[in-house]
Amino acid sequence: MKEFTAVILAAGEGVRMKSNIPKVMHKVCGKPMLTHVINAAKGAGANKVIIVVGKDADKIKEAYINEDVEFVIQEKQMGTGHALMQAENAVKNSSHIVVLCGDMPLVTAESIKGMVDFHEKEMADATVMTAKVSDPTGYGRIIREGKKVLDIREHKDATPEELKINEVNAAFYCFNTVDIFASLAKIQNDNSQKEYYLTDAIKILNQEDKKVVAFELSDPEELNGINDRKQLAKVQSIMQKRIIDKLMEDGVTFINPDTCMVDCDVKIGKDTTIYPGAMLEGSTTIGENCSIIGPCRIIDTTIGNDCEIVMTQINKCVIEDGVKIGPYTNLRPDCRLSQKVKVGDFVELKNAKVGEGTKIPHLSYVGDAVLGKHINIGCGTVFVNYDGYKKHQTVVEDNVFIGCNSNLIAPVTLKAGSFIAAGSTITDDVPENALGIARARQVNKTGWVIKRKQKFEGGISGNGNQA
Repeated sequence: MKEFTAVILAAGEGVRMKSNIPKVMHKVCGKPMLTHVINAAKGAGANKVIIVVGKDADKIKEAYINEDVEFVIQEKQMGTGHALMQAENAVKNSSHIVVLCGDMPLVTAESIKGMVDFHEKEMADATVMTAKVSDPTGYGRIIREGKKVLDIREHKDATPEELKINEVNAAFYCFNTVDIFASLAKIQNDNSQKEYYLTDAIKILNQEDKKVVAFELSDPEELNGINDRKQLAKVQSIMQKRIIDKLMEDGVTFINPDTCMVDCDVKIGKDTTIYPGAMLEGSTTIGENCSIIGPCRIIDTTIGNDCEIVMTQINKCVIEDGVKIGPYTNLRPDCRLSQKVKVGDFVELKNAKVGEGTKIPHLSYVGDAVLGKHINIGCGTVFVNYDGYKKHQTVVEDNVFIGCNSNLIAPVTLKAGSFIAAGSTITDDVPENALGIARARQVNKTGWVIKRKQKFEGGISGNGNQA
């Protein structure tokens, strides 16, 4: 396969999106639609990627400041042909270019590579990617003889006979660089939109006896572009199905795939079961033989093998093997749960390192803490980490028992084997194997209730006020 430069047209204004976000930056399965097209081009073997931008160019360029791509500006949006003209200097050292659309993220690396290979095999000057669709309304029709493309007829210009053609232009092309820019120099904007259309270059190439061929897509779903929110949702649905189907092929069970959301970079091991309502986002990785049960949201998190996660939110955490979490648990960023940890219902963790076998069963807050192994944290325990100005750390060593309704006022350390009496507010370090108790002594006042009733139910109180 010959080396090629990819030119991605991304200068459209995206008016129908009705958004302050550039159209090509709207996300599909966790990534901007433009990113999907860039990745497809690179996956197909592009040695250089040029992006033509217009409105909101600065926002788009900023988003890709660390990416290996280049930008050219289309100051005025004057059609697809005009957009490609802006890239002429950027691609002048490339013998071949592939033209892609930044708002068509379903195109695959395999399809692009197939088109380039076909272009080379046919020794073509231009190759047009096409597809046969059930409803060609609105698409440019492919007029051809055998492999040779004679013209691309826009829907509004087609004759009744041509409107019956169901092979349409996919808007992806492979060109010999010199030939396409020579043709672009000759196209006119004598149309109702006063724009320079890239498709007009196909007619010129034919007039000059250049070889223009059609490469037919095997999956016409790749033609779906995005101009509004409905189309965004449709493309999201198609890509989501691709992702989940691939995971199921690799040994993952989805009880009801239609109810789940899985981003494109999510990885899941075999024999893991995903129950309805799961939202798996970002770079989340889930190991083998896990159960993700109920409406869970898991973001940029690594989960080991044999874990059970029930109706929980987890964000940027590391979960080791054999951990059980939930229901109704919130793990905020920078938590690390070691093997066989249990975190139960209505527990919130933040920046907490939890050692092997430790249990935080219910109704507790653990923030800015380092917990050792085999600790039991009673119901209602609060790690008091914030003094109004700074966060402070609590350290709990191995085999500590913390009674219910305890407050640990950071910074504080509970040494190995210590025991915290229920209801204590701990402000000082507790030594190894010691009992920490910090609560007022109970006092029982005999007969107090009877005296109170007599005071308030007897009419006038002793100080002259009415009860």
